[in-house]
Amino acid sequence: MRKLIFGMNLTLDGYTAAAGDDIGWSGAPSDELFQWWLDYELGIGTSLYGRKLWEAMSSYWPTGDRRPDATPAQVEFARNWRDTPKVVFSSTLEKVDWNTRLVTGDALAEITRLKAGDGGPMSIGGPTLAGAAMRAGLIDEYVVVTHPVLVGGGTPFFTAPAGRVNLNLMETRTFPGGVVLTRYETR
Repeated sequence: MRKLIFGMNLTLDGYTAAAGDDIGWSGAPSDELFQWWLDYELGIGTSLYGRKLWEAMSSYWPTGDRRPDATPAQVEFARNWRDTPKVVFSSTLEKVDWNTRLVTGDALAEITRLKAGDGGPMSIGGPTLAGAAMRAGLIDEYVVVTHPVLVGGGTPFFTAPAGRVNLNLMETRTFPGGVVLTRYETR
């Protein structure tokens, strides 16, 4: 069975986006944090996206390696992003590109089917999609990258789980700027 990992950047008060879908609070990641995310993504076999996160990622990364100021890590991230198989779950999108498949039907049934298949770990991004997977008990690992900022509201990283979820701490790490990574696996 494939592992499903939910990881995103979030504020200290637990939001992935401030009101109005504003993600400007995170600023540019340090080189060290960006490299960590790159290494993480290189280990992913399939990326699962909700519509909003898909639109944000697909607006930049398909050509991110062609930008004149792109660092070597950004070039590698862009290439890996294009090459990694992706599944986007949306009832409003009609088309997706860049090694991506669109699912408009039952997201939880498709995620369950994908988990039961062969392949490397899968990442799930977008708090709405991940929240549904969390309530269904499908997430195996949480990657929480907390930035030292409070935004007071917006899109929460954690939505109400269906019940208690016990976790084991796997890793903690501090990055420049006071950013703290914690990784947990479900028991």
